[in-house]
Order: sequence, then structure tokens, then C-alpha cells
Amino acid sequence: MERFFSSTVPLIILSCLGVSQVLADSLSAPVNVTIKALKGNSAVVTWDIPEGDPVIGFAITQQKKDVRMLRFIQEVNTTTRSCALWDLEEETDYIVHVQSISVTGPMSPQSEALRFRTPREAETQASKSKDEVTMEEVGAQLRAGEFIIIVVVLIMWAGVIALFCRQYDIIKDNEPNNNKDKAKTSSECSTPEHPTGGLLRSKFPKNNNRTASVNIIEV
Repeated sequence: MERFFSSTVPLIILSCLGVSQVLADSLSAPVNVTIKALKGNSAVVTWDIPEGDPVIGFAITQQKKDVRMLRFIQEVNTTTRSCALWDLEEETDYIVHVQSISVTGPMSPQSEALRFRTPREAETQASKSKDEVTMEEVGAQLRAGEFIIIVVVLIMWAGVIALFCRQYDIIKDNEPNNNKDKAKTSSECSTPEHPTGGLLRSKFPKNNNRTASVNIIEV
């Protein structure tokens, strides 16, 4: 809810605000009023509420410095502790007060005046561009680091695969030699009667009493 007040209606509004402040003796004024997200044409007001105050809403008065016109923003049935200010002018000084709204309706005293100045939109864009460049640089560094890690992992895997292939070739080359050695050993130990090895025995019985005979032929 928003209302604009100009210098043509000064006394009635001030008296109404004064009555609200008098009726709200039980509420304390908001504290820690600050400005965040300040831009050339917008800003965000934040504040804190003293513990224990039965607050159901807030009211904000916004005024340009040295100008009597006010902007009045009010919102109820909310527990938010921030409010966006819009349609601000660049390079302009503003004064903001915050009040709490109680359950019974009256408002608290006004907070301490918060003064701030809006920047030029070009300065805001320049600051934003610097932040974007910084984030891009960080992203580029992260991507470069990830690329290096991937390359190192691939090199390690390539080394493991090459070592495996080399060992496999060595084992493959040794298999024919082992087979030849086994075949040679088997042939040396085998006989016609015993292909798998053993001693060659004679088929004729051995006669230990055999005597030599000599035949003489005359010509």
C-alpha cells in the first residue's frame, strides 16, 4: 500500500502520524535499519524488531532530501523485515524512517533516520561488469583446473594400458618356447615301446650261457 503526500497537505498528515506514535507506547522503534542492493533507481530497506514486540506489519516513509513530498508504504499481515524502494532518481539523497504496526493497529515510534544516496546507473553497470568479469575469470580457472585433472587421469590410464599390453606380449612370446622345451624333453625320454618315456628292452631273451662258435672254411 502506497500513498504520496505533498507540501499542500502538511498539518493533517503530521497530526495523524503523531497520534499513531502516541498510541503505540508499547512498541519499540525498529532497529538496525540499513540499505542493501542499492542501485540508481532502486534499493532495499532492511530492519530488525526488538524481541517480544507483537508486530504484524510495517510502515515506511521515504523522502527526498530538501523536498517536502513523502512516499508512504504500509503493509500488514506479514513478518517480513525488508521492503523494496523503487522509482528512485539517480544521484539523489533520500531519508527513510521505519515503523512497526502492532496487533491492535497503532504504530511504533519512527526509527532513526536512514540517509542514503543513489549512484549513477553507469557506475552500477560498471560495478556489475567487474563482478561478472571476476566470476568469468573464476569460472575459466575452474575449467582449466578440471581440464588438467582430466588430462592427467587419461595419461595415467594410458600408461596402465600400455604396461598391461607389454606384459601380455611378453607372456605371449614365451608360450612357444615353453611348448618347444616341453616337446623336446618328452621326445628324449620316449621309446618305441614307451612313447611316454622309459628304457628300450630287447624282445629276445637274454642268454648268459651262450658260447661263441668259429667256423673255418678251406679254399
